[in-house]
Amino acid sequence: MLNKLLKSVLNQDLAPVVVCDINDIIVYMNPSAVHHYHKDLTGDNIKNCHPPKANEMIDKVVSWFGESIDNNIMYTYHNEKENKDVYMVALRDDDGTLIGYYEKHEYRNRETTRLYHPVSGVK
Repeated sequence: MLNKLLKSVLNQDLAPVVVCDINDIIVYMNPSAVHHYHKDLTGDNIKNCHPPKANEMIDKVVSWFGESIDNNIMYTYHNEKENKDVYMVALRDDDGTLIGYYEKHEYRNRETTRLYHPVSGVK
């Protein structure tokens, strides 16, 4: 039941969410991510989607995640065009072992929907 609830949380997020396992394989993309990247890349290696310099940075962040169970989130860049910050976030099992990571987008734009009105998302 928890997996269904967690998947639903990710599916409803308006920001793209791309989840990778420890071997850099994309295991999940929410609908927003599929729309944003124009295709479902589940099963592909995330490094096939990035240039060499970005892959080097992914390796450095994942290595940092592995150094301590307290190393869990890293700011990776600001996208001026979309006015958002992007982070890499560690995913750990119950004993703290690193099992993967995901990319988190935080948009800086103020919400324009009126309070207590539906927000249109990507479906």
